[in-house]
Amino acid sequence: MLNEIEKEKKIAQHLFYVSLKYTKTGDVILNLITRWEKMIDNCIELLLRKAKRSKKIKVIPTAPKAREIIVREIYKDELVSKVMDLYALFRRIPNLEIIREHEFRKNIAVRIINSGKETVINMDKLKEWNALLEDFIKYIRHMAK
Repeated sequence: MLNEIEKEKKIAQHLFYVSLKYTKTGDVILNLITRWEKMIDNCIELLLRKAKRSKKIKVIPTAPKAREIIVREIYKDELVSKVMDLYALFRRIPNLEIIREHEFRKNIAVRIINSGKETVINMDKLKEWNALLEDFIKYIRHMAK
C-alpha cells in the first residue's frame, strides 16, 4: 500500500515540478489534483486498514464520504483534518464549474465556482497544498511503521 502511495506521489511531483512548469495549462492543474486525490484515497485506505487491525472499526466502507468521516473520527489530528477537507474539495471539483485563466502564461490559474463561492487555484495555492500533502505523507509513513 505504501508503494502505491509513493508511486502516486512521484507522478504528482512530476506534474507539479516539471509538467506545470513547461505546459502551464488548466488541464495539468486538474490532472495534478486528480493524482493528489488518488494519493489521499490510498492513504485513507492505509489508515482504515490500520484502524481495523487495532479493532477500532469492524469493516472498511467503500463509499468515499463514509471513509472520510471515519478517518476524521479515529484520527483527530489537525493535519488529518486539513487533508480530509482538501480531499472533500478534490472530490467535488470534477462536478463544479471550472474557468481556466491565463493559460500558457506565468500566472496560470483555475477558478472553481462552488455554490456561488469562488476558489482560485493558482501556483501559490498549489505550493501550499503540496507542502501540506508532503507533511501528510510523512505522517502516513510514521503510522505505517
